[in-house]
Amino acid sequence: MATIGDVTSRVRNVLKAVKEDPFMTDRFLYSLIMKYAKMLIYRQSEKGKIKQFTSLFSVIPCMDLIEVDKIEACCLGIKTGCTFMRTKDKLPEMIDGGKGPIIRVVSSIDGSQRLEETYPSTYVTVTKTSNFKYLKTNYFWYIDGYIYVPVVSWEGIRIEAMFDEDLSAFDCSKDADDCTTEQERELSVPENLFAEIEQMVLKEILTTGQIPSDGADDSQSQLR
Repeated sequence: MATIGDVTSRVRNVLKAVKEDPFMTDRFLYSLIMKYAKMLIYRQSEKGKIKQFTSLFSVIPCMDLIEVDKIEACCLGIKTGCTFMRTKDKLPEMIDGGKGPIIRVVSSIDGSQRLEETYPSTYVTVTKTSNFKYLKTNYFWYIDGYIYVPVVSWEGIRIEAMFDEDLSAFDCSKDADDCTTEQERELSVPENLFAEIEQMVLKEILTTGQIPSDGADDSQSQLR
């Protein structure tokens, strides 16, 4: 998977910009890259084409769960007793698809039991059906940065998603001082979208006059 450093260098080469120029910073280029990457990923997710690219998804092997009440879990409509668990900490930022953050798998820590994504209102309706007590499906839903899991009494869950943030803090195999620089962080963007992203970034910069087009008088360039 390409890193942030890889893609910013690619776009910089397309733009023929000078790296040392204070205006055309890597941060600026990255913001434009992700602006259009997220737009194209959103379109792909609407067509159901994103989750097949397994290499784009990163894994948090374990997020602790804590017990919360049905009000916080947005399941006030449930009349009978029910245990609700919630991730103790907020999840890192994720890339959004047509139905919210793109989450590929939520499961038990060992991966043996997967949870099916739903909405609180849908789950409340399911609990009111006559065969609910016979259902063996485990569910989850996402609200404001947290994942909620009803019924199960697990201590933690495994999450596979399109994260848009460094996950070093969630990797228990690394030392606290073993940090990944932002430039080295892998980018969850399909390779086949890069050419289109580059053209979109180039078009925006040329349109707003932030860099001269090919053939412009070099003496007028702000990026010499």
